[in-house]
Amino acid sequence: MTLWPDADTPRARAPEDTRLYAVGDVHGCTDLLDRLREEIRRDAASAPESRKIVVYLGDYVDRGADSAGVLTALTERPLDGIEQICLKGNHEDLLLKFLDDPGVCALWLANGGRATLRSYGLEVDDAGAAASAAALSAELRARLPDAHLRFLQALPMTYRAGGYLFVHAGIRPGIELSQQAEDDLMWIRDPFLTSPYDHGYVVVHGHSPVDAPEVRFNRINIDTGAVWSGCLTALVMHGDRWSFLHG
Repeated sequence: MTLWPDADTPRARAPEDTRLYAVGDVHGCTDLLDRLREEIRRDAASAPESRKIVVYLGDYVDRGADSAGVLTALTERPLDGIEQICLKGNHEDLLLKFLDDPGVCALWLANGGRATLRSYGLEVDDAGAAASAAALSAELRARLPDAHLRFLQALPMTYRAGGYLFVHAGIRPGIELSQQAEDDLMWIRDPFLTSPYDHGYVVVHGHSPVDAPEVRFNRINIDTGAVWSGCLTALVMHGDRWSFLHG
């Protein structure tokens, strides 16, 4: 379904001769990612634009069954002929913090980290994690492929293309992009979600699960809760038009 701009929908343009794809929160759902990437591949093959870019909005890990598989897909099997931009989500940030500071173990596990540990062959219960967080952190670091660690450490916070800004969670209204706090870019909900502010670009984001893509004049939310709903969403942008794909 293609949505055409009107008075109540975002007015933004993709760069000339460029087709943009944005992918919402994957959360370890390799099967959904594979299906959605096949939809993107088919769409791109018939698209007239000479440049194609796919932007992943973060939260590749935690909650779902195969965080390791998602990172392998993104590091080893990028889509042919499509540029790949992968942004940092709060779950990648928690994983990296756990590798450096075992003290965040309880917070990470409460946010789905146990599923990521399991995908790397580590089983842990709450009592075991509390007693041996340092050992668990060291073991995860030992099992994490170098390519996965480098990928996680290199993730940027934002990407700008044409009239769109891509970010994991959102931005704090009224603050210049260069002055945004990283915690807001990865974690913010309100006041961003309820803001009527014209940011100067349409913010494409995830982080806050919705039943269906949420479209406002200043933002588009494509986190359709893949790990719970079984639906992973991509936003397609070209010219001043946009549409959705689902995996």
